[in-house]
Amino acid sequence: MAIDRRREEGGGGGGGGRQLPEENGSLPAGEADPAAAAATAAPPAGGLAAEIQSLPPPPSGSCNPLLLDYDGSVLPLLGGLGGGHQKTLILLTWIPALFIGFSQFSDSFLLVQPVSWCKGTDGQGNWTGHPHLPAAARGLATSPSYNHSSSYSRGMLAAPELPTPEGKNDSYCDCSERYHRISAGLQQNIVSKWDLVCDSAWKVHIAKFSLLVGLIFGYLITGCIADWVGRRPVLLFSVLFILIFGLSVALSVNVTMFSTLRFFEGFCLAGIILSLYALRIELCPPGHRFMITMVASFVAMAGQFLMPGLAALCRDWQVLQAVIICPFLLMLLYWFVFPESLRWLMATQQFEAAKKLILHITHKDRTSTECDIKGVLPELERELGRRPKKVCIVKVVGTRNLWKNIVVLCVNSLTGYGIHHCFAKSMMGHEDKMSLTNNFYADYYTMAGITLASCLAMCPVVGFLGRRGGLLLFMILTALASLLQLGLLNLIGKYSQLPDSGMSDTVKDKFSTAFSIVGMFSSHAVGSLSVFFCAEITPTVIRGGGLGLVQASAGFGMLTAPIMELHNQKGYFLHHVIFACCTLICIICILLLPESKNQNLPENIPDGEHYTRQPLLPHKKGEQPLLLTNSELKDYSGLHDSAAVNDGVTESVTANGMKAM
Repeated sequence: MAIDRRREEGGGGGGGGRQLPEENGSLPAGEADPAAAAATAAPPAGGLAAEIQSLPPPPSGSCNPLLLDYDGSVLPLLGGLGGGHQKTLILLTWIPALFIGFSQFSDSFLLVQPVSWCKGTDGQGNWTGHPHLPAAARGLATSPSYNHSSSYSRGMLAAPELPTPEGKNDSYCDCSERYHRISAGLQQNIVSKWDLVCDSAWKVHIAKFSLLVGLIFGYLITGCIADWVGRRPVLLFSVLFILIFGLSVALSVNVTMFSTLRFFEGFCLAGIILSLYALRIELCPPGHRFMITMVASFVAMAGQFLMPGLAALCRDWQVLQAVIICPFLLMLLYWFVFPESLRWLMATQQFEAAKKLILHITHKDRTSTECDIKGVLPELERELGRRPKKVCIVKVVGTRNLWKNIVVLCVNSLTGYGIHHCFAKSMMGHEDKMSLTNNFYADYYTMAGITLASCLAMCPVVGFLGRRGGLLLFMILTALASLLQLGLLNLIGKYSQLPDSGMSDTVKDKFSTAFSIVGMFSSHAVGSLSVFFCAEITPTVIRGGGLGLVQASAGFGMLTAPIMELHNQKGYFLHHVIFACCTLICIICILLLPESKNQNLPENIPDGEHYTRQPLLPHKKGEQPLLLTNSELKDYSGLHDSAAVNDGVTESVTANGMKAM
């Protein structure tokens, strides 16, 4: 009855009734263009043409689905990961992760707050402690081993917070000559060179803002450019300009010049990170994407662990900045050895360039084109005259499912990286009582160790539970750690004030530290997994823009750390409460995401729309599933399409152009 009613609406009344969209978000047959509808209704010329006429073709004709099935047809032709050329390209995406790790963690050394003291009137250097510390803590500050670096948001992109302005020491801020001692391996950094203390302390926060804001803008802009001109040009031009701006940072003459150049350095660094991430994802077959991405994360963490030794060897911040940037010179060779993403060329229908690249790869690997069982190269020859078809990320607004998935992952990324700073601040708030965090290196390697443990735990969890199940588990752990820290610790604090309670502040501090470690462990996994998840479910034609959105959201989350420090931690409790509420919302939204484990990457927007939500747990045998599977949804869509065009196509063809099983 429903099919008959749709036939009457589509064929009778001069087209007065508008057809409803299909269940998977695709447009009904004949909705795109009248000429396309006429071409669809015509009987197919041959057997192969009959298979590709199920969707209404654009005015220039639809492309053969064989060429858009990269993981199923093109990648096997290249040998998958078995080819030496493919392995070399993946290795070339891992090596720059070490340089990226150096750049990301440089703020922890360039902007670390030193211990400062004035030269007395008698010519002797007298330790006075930091002028902003409360009186109870000044005795500790007089120790040469003490340092004021206590906040590392993720251990990355965050310099320590400045103390609160209460109890200002006028003699310290009014002294004519001031000395600084840095406990981070350097003899001089930005703060000590330009004396950024007292009334000039706010400039340190601006310097931290500049790199983060540059990263955010870089992710958003370079992501869109990568979808339009390609991944390779974005990578190479970002490398070229980071050499210019990064080396110019080492020649800064004042903090204003330093902050401005750091913004552009962050912008270019974002282009390198994003393009390498997209290239790495697009090179891999479905079963190896996650582990290859995690290897790059471990290489970046190697840069984090090596950074203190590098700073100790350089001793001066200008030398350190130059040493961090100079290795990017090696990436200029990528112009000659690193090709454009073949997957992106095929998805955007640049078949002439794609054919040349396929022949180049097969020649490099010494493989014969006779193994092309599916006939990719002959079909590619017939499609050489097709015009490229590029898409901008704004096209995602018109979809039914894809934009929701991207928004959910952006919120997850923002929450994961934002609440990470809350846990880090809570753990580092007890540095005057805990021996573990009494010096810079203990703090630094504590954060690095938690990050490493988080990445190691992600590998088996995601392998067993999948992307959605792993993300849900880590988000639940983050929410529990946050809620227990906010609620249970306040309850313990009230009972500890009672004389017969048997509780002390030491018990509260231990619980706070334990919850903070669990929260930092799980929140880092949430942020990293959200970025990877978005890279998998976003179609190739807009993958750069999708990655840019989710990574920019992560940047906004990290930006909350210097904002809180600039306000001297005022509103910290409310900040934590807001992100704790966001974790609860994210738990619900994660259930709406599809599962991309062992699935082919979507190549265009209709493919992305076909990623449907499936049950988190598989249904038992004999039990009727509440949600349709992807194949069942496609068969259902094909039934409507065949009815809408008055049986103009065969009944065995589904809405995505493939034969029904």
